[in-house]
Parts: sequence; C-alpha cells; structure tokens
Amino acid sequence: MAARITVNGKEAPISPAAPHTTALDLLRERGLTGTKEGCAEGECGACSVLVARPGVDKPTDWVAVNACLVPAAALDGQEIITSEGLATAGAPGTPPTLHPVQEEMAVRGGSQCGYCTPGFVCSMAAEYYRSDRCAHADPADGADREHGPNGFDLHALSGNLCRCTGYRPIRDAAFAVGTPTDEDPLARRREQSPPAPVATEYTQGDSTFLRKGTLAETLRLLRERPDAVVVAGSTDWGVEVNIRSRRANCVVAVDRLPELRELRVGSDHVEIGAALTLTEIERRLDGAIPLLAELFPQFASRLIRNGATLGGNLGTGSPIGDSPPVLLALEASVVLADADGERELPLAEYFTGYRESVRRPGELIRSVRIPLPLSPVTAFHKIAKRRFDDISSVAVAFALDIEDGIVRKARIGLGGVAATPVRALATEAALEGRPWEAETVDDAARVLRSEGTPMDDHRASSLYRSAMLGQSLLKLHAQTTEAVSS
Repeated sequence: MAARITVNGKEAPISPAAPHTTALDLLRERGLTGTKEGCAEGECGACSVLVARPGVDKPTDWVAVNACLVPAAALDGQEIITSEGLATAGAPGTPPTLHPVQEEMAVRGGSQCGYCTPGFVCSMAAEYYRSDRCAHADPADGADREHGPNGFDLHALSGNLCRCTGYRPIRDAAFAVGTPTDEDPLARRREQSPPAPVATEYTQGDSTFLRKGTLAETLRLLRERPDAVVVAGSTDWGVEVNIRSRRANCVVAVDRLPELRELRVGSDHVEIGAALTLTEIERRLDGAIPLLAELFPQFASRLIRNGATLGGNLGTGSPIGDSPPVLLALEASVVLADADGERELPLAEYFTGYRESVRRPGELIRSVRIPLPLSPVTAFHKIAKRRFDDISSVAVAFALDIEDGIVRKARIGLGGVAATPVRALATEAALEGRPWEAETVDDAARVLRSEGTPMDDHRASSLYRSAMLGQSLLKLHAQTTEAVSS
C-alpha cells in the first residue's frame, strides 16, 4: 500500500516526496505554512505539530514533536494535527472558531511578529490535552512558578525558544487555558486507540525508507543491509539531513517495534526498551528511578524528549550525550540483538572511541537494564550555558551508598571530558571506605578534577571543565549535608 499520512483529518499520499523529506517540508509544500522552519535542528520549536501516539493514561496522547526532524515517511499511517487544524470550522461564510489555546494567546498578547506562534500553539495544545494535568497551588504564593493553577507545566514550552513578545504574555496565556470540553473532538480522540504501526517500504529514485513489523524482520533486514541508517525519533539524524545535507540510500525505522517499546520492573532490574521515548519513560517510571527523574527535565526540551530514545542517545556514541553519564552511574547494561541472537554487556564496556562502540554491523540496542536495588544518594549535574534545551559542557552523575557515615559504594559517570562517556574510577576509589566528610570530599574532588581528558572548545575550556568536575562533588556533599541536618 502506498505511504499515506492523515493531516488535520484528511488522508493524503506522501508521494512524490523524497524519502529524506521532513514532515515540515511536506506540510509546507501542501500549503500548511503555519508550520515554520527556524533552526532546522530541533531547538526553536517553530515547526511543532501534534502526533497521535500511544497514551500513558488514555489510549491516545497528543504529542508535540519537531516536524523539521521527522522524515515524512516515518509518519506513514499516522495522524497529525497542525496549527491550522486546531480551530473549529464555522458555518459557510463565517470564520472558524479559535481553539482555546489560540484564543488565550491572542487576547493576552502572546504573539508579536507571529512567526513562532503556530509552534507555540501546538506545544501548548499538547499540554492542554495532557490527561494527567491537574490544578496546582497558585504560582503567586511562590510554591511553584513553573506550574500554573490550571496544572499547565511551562516545561512543555522549553523547546519553543522565540521570546520576541516577552515571557510574561505567553506564560499568562498558558496559565489561563481551561480544560477540554466533552464536545472537543481532539479530546474525544484520546479515548480511541492511536493508529497502529504499519509496515512501510517507500522508495523514490535510489533511496528507500523502510519499517518492518517485527524485530526479527528488522534484524534480518539489517544483516542484508548493514549500511542502512537506523532511526527512532530522528532527533540526531534529522539534524544531519538538514544541516549537513546527509543522505542515505536506506533508512530503517525502529521506533514502533513492539519488542523495543517494553518497560518491565523486575525484582533485580528495570528493563527499558530502546525505542521508548524519554517522555514515555519519564511518565511510566513516575520517579521510580530518582537519578533518571533528575535527568529528564534537563535533557534538551520536551519537544525533543517526545521523540528521543535511550537507544538513539547511546547508539550515536556521542561523548556529550546526557543519558550515558547517568546510566554509567546506575551501572546499567545494554542488550544488543542481531539476527543470530542477543548479548548483554555493561555500558562501561560499550564505548570504544569517539562515536564508536562494540556494536557490530547489523546489531541493534534492544534495551537498557538497570540493576536493583538503587543507590540512595544520587544527583545529576549538567553544566551548560542555558538551563534547558542546551548541550552539556560537562555532565556528572553520582550514585552513592552511604551507611553509618561511610561511603560503601560510589559510582560516578562523566560526559564532556573525554572522547567517550567514562566512569570516574579513580574518584570512586578515593571515596569508597572513607567517611562522607569534608576532608574526604576535598581529597576526592582533587582526584575528580584530573579525570578524563577535557579539551578546549567553543562551549568551555579544559580548565573550566576540570574545575566543574571538582565543584560538582563539593556541591553534592553540601546538598546531602544540608538535607541530613534539616
């Protein structure tokens, strides 16, 4: 069957678009120009659209994603809503009725030049339809300034970076929206199942986009085509296509494979499917792994987390990915699968060099396993130029067992200070068996400053990176001491 996509309730073929064509370009070519290109790398949010995805609390969630990163072919058989599709059509000869989010943005002055507004509206609409959104304390009382009294989480807009109007009008609009009515068609849509994944074989010229129905079929395909580019959320590959004009003869999507979308909590480990998005993991774990819960809000933006996966973050082998330091501190392992079977190895043995790993051609990351029980003292420190939606200069993750004031076990993961993510083994040894006191921490901080081989680049100098390593341990000690004393 020809690849097709449902946009604002109308089904249309993806053809004749090239397999590398993004959803953004496809929409604009079809006249839906509310979706804009700002950065073309998933940082500005001007291209935000809603996609119907499997829900956490309801059968379907409306999820906001960056249309500039997602190949249009990856949306074969799926259903999306653009800013044009949010308004309700009026009677013949009358204008449409604005969506509540659009109405609030208009009356509260949340739009100026208007270029970024459709993206804001789609991100706000996804939060508007979030099924577990509930009332919070009034932000005016200082309790929580990032959640409105209507339960709106401002982090939903962390990937929409234009602020030419100023933050306040947009915040006011977000905190003013109510709850969906029973007549709202997009709210009712959440009660039905999302579109089922479909097998896709979309070819134009000498390029092909493929999605198989099962993991076994995918692994057989990868054995035949070891040169294929594997994508899930396309948050990395999309940047390569847009900014570096990369093209692939064969792209294989694994984001909807059921075998890669399981999350199981056992007696001795938690297993997380490699194709679950970070948002899905965050909501399904609901804080059960505190170190991951601390990571998620600092990982890029909500728009990126709605597509990004642990499998993708590890698969790229980047030394500045945010999840590897956390998973190293958690002593995670990866399950690798190919057509001949599976193998499991510690993540500490996975990386072999800059963007290189032990993963063989034709092999996929199937899941990540985190052993239980968890260390009780954990922290994730991300040093970057912006609080959110930025790349780390340094990332440090801690997991400590402290009993009777003695450090019984220490695991520390580092990012941004070497060609690969690394464990701070010397610092771990300097802490274990010693009292969790200022003298121990000062000694260990000096060791931590010498871990890795930090370099100078446009994000930070090597001296700054080394200094931040030591400061992160001092900060952890100060925080834990304060918590105990209080």
